[in-house]
Amino acid sequence: MTNQERTSVNNGKFETDRHGWAELLPPRQATSPLEGEHRADWAVVGAGVTGLAAARQLAENRPDQKIVVLDAREIGQGASGRNSGYAVAVSHFGGGFARQKIDEYRRVNRINQAGLTLLRERIETNSIACQWREQGFYHAAADNRSQAECDHFLEYLSALEVAHTPLSSDELADRLGTIAYKGGVHVHQGALVQPAALVRGLADTLPANVQLHENSPVLNIDRSTPLRLMTSGGALSADNVLLATNFEAPKLGFLARRLSASTLTGSFTRILSEEERASLGSLADWGVLSLHGGGATVRLTVDGRISLRNTAEYNGGKLLDAAQLKQRQAVHRESFERRFPQLAHVPFEFAWSGVEGISRNSTNFFSKAAKNIFIAGGYNGSGVSRGTAFGHALADYACGDDTDLIRDCLASAPATWIPPRPLVDIGAYFTVKKRFRGVGLDR
Repeated sequence: MTNQERTSVNNGKFETDRHGWAELLPPRQATSPLEGEHRADWAVVGAGVTGLAAARQLAENRPDQKIVVLDAREIGQGASGRNSGYAVAVSHFGGGFARQKIDEYRRVNRINQAGLTLLRERIETNSIACQWREQGFYHAAADNRSQAECDHFLEYLSALEVAHTPLSSDELADRLGTIAYKGGVHVHQGALVQPAALVRGLADTLPANVQLHENSPVLNIDRSTPLRLMTSGGALSADNVLLATNFEAPKLGFLARRLSASTLTGSFTRILSEEERASLGSLADWGVLSLHGGGATVRLTVDGRISLRNTAEYNGGKLLDAAQLKQRQAVHRESFERRFPQLAHVPFEFAWSGVEGISRNSTNFFSKAAKNIFIAGGYNGSGVSRGTAFGHALADYACGDDTDLIRDCLASAPATWIPPRPLVDIGAYFTVKKRFRGVGLDR
C-alpha cells in the first residue's frame, strides 16, 4: 500500500473535559464505541452540527443504505457543544463596507440562512428541546473604536436590505440592563440556542438507517476500495467517507497547512433570582456580539444565567486545563462586573473552553478531498448555522447532486497557506493576538 493510499497521522488523542454547556443538562447515556469489524455504504467522521446534518441528508437521499457516524468524544463535548450558541443568519464582516464585495456577502449569508432554516425544521419536526429562540441578536459597541465599526455595519445592513434596528446607549440599557454600550444594532434574523442540547437532540433523532458510535476516534483511513477506517476498538469499511472534523481534519492528513485553531473560554453564572433578572432590562433572554472582532460575547440564557466569553488564544488546538481556566475566569469576572455592577455579588458556577477552526483568510472548506472522500469545515466561529448548511450540502454533493447551496459552498475562496511548525505556532499566536488589538472596553 502506497503513502497516497493511506492516511495515518492521528495519535488518537482527542481532548475533552467536563466543563461546558453539556454540564447544564441532565446526564445522557452515550452510544457504544465501535468494536469489531463493520461494513457500511457511508461513513461520517464527526458528530457535530456538520456531521449530523450530513448524516441526516444522506439518510434521506439513500434510505436503503447504511450510514455510520463516528465521533471521537461524547455528543456535546466537541466544538459544536462548546460555542456560545449563536445560529447566525447575517455575518458581520469587519472594516468599512466594500460595495464591490456585495455578491460575496450575499453568498455567505445565503449559506447562513440555509443552515438556519434547516435547523429550525429539524428542531420543530423532532421536538428538540434546546432553548431555541429565533429573535435575532444585538451587535454592540462599548467604546469609540467599535462605535465607528457600528456605522460600517449599519451601512452594510442597509445595502443588503437586512431587517435591523439601530439602538442608542439608552435603548440598549433598557433592553439589556447595562450602560456599558455606547450604541449598537438589533439584527432581526438569527437564533440563540443551548448548543449542547441542540447537538444531543440532533444525534438522538437520527433516521433509522444511521448508526452512531461515540468515543470512537478514527486513527487512520486506508484509501483502498472500500475505504477502511480504523479506531482503537474496531474497523469500518465504507464505500464513501464524509469528514466533518473541522479543526481536527489535519490529524487525518487533510487540510494540513490550511486550517488552524483558536481556543476560546467563557463562564456561566449561577441561575439568577427573579430580582436579579429584573435588573437586566425588558427582555427575558438575549445575546450580544461585540462589534470588535475580539470583544466579549454575552448572553442572558432562557434558564436565567449570564454567559460571557471574552478570551481567545492559540493553544495548539487544545482545551485549557483547570489552572488556565481559573486564570482566564479572572478576565471574565472583570468584564462581567464592568457590564453588570448590580450583579457583582453573583458568582460564576462554570467555566469552559472550546476550540474553533480558523483559516488565515477566514474562508471555509468544502470539496472532494480524495477518491470517495469529501470534506467540509473551517467556520471561523460561525459554525452553528453555516456548519449545518455545509454538512447538508456535502451529503448532496457526495451523492452527485447539483444545487444552489452546493454551488455557494464550492465558491468559498481558497485558503491561505499556513507555514509548518514551529513557524505556524508563532504565526498563529500573533494572528490570534491581533484579534484583540484595540479591543478596549469591548473586552
